[in-house]
Amino acid sequence: MRLIFKILRAGEWRQAQQSGVFAGSEHDARDGFIHFSTAAQARETARKHFAGETDLVLAAVDADALGPALTWEPSRGGALFPHLYAALPLDRIVWTKPLPLAQDGLHLFPELA
Repeated sequence: MRLIFKILRAGEWRQAQQSGVFAGSEHDARDGFIHFSTAAQARETARKHFAGETDLVLAAVDADALGPALTWEPSRGGALFPHLYAALPLDRIVWTKPLPLAQDGLHLFPELA
């Protein structure tokens, strides 16, 4: 199983739990796909797009279970990022964990392997 990661605000996560599917954040909707990161990209994504934010949830998603709606496209610095051109069914999420801020102001990530 290959894991990819989505950082969600707690309100987005609660809404997804109520509906059984994550349709994407406002940023995702604007771009037309759901943004994900690999384990190697997740910390920089948090730093760049969620700096200083509390009340975040990190979701690990089974990339292999997403099928052809998941594509890998160049983004930051030409690196390939996973983009989902569909809603994310919650049964594709392997686990979720809080993503708190550490003393240094950066997000404290769990083991991502």
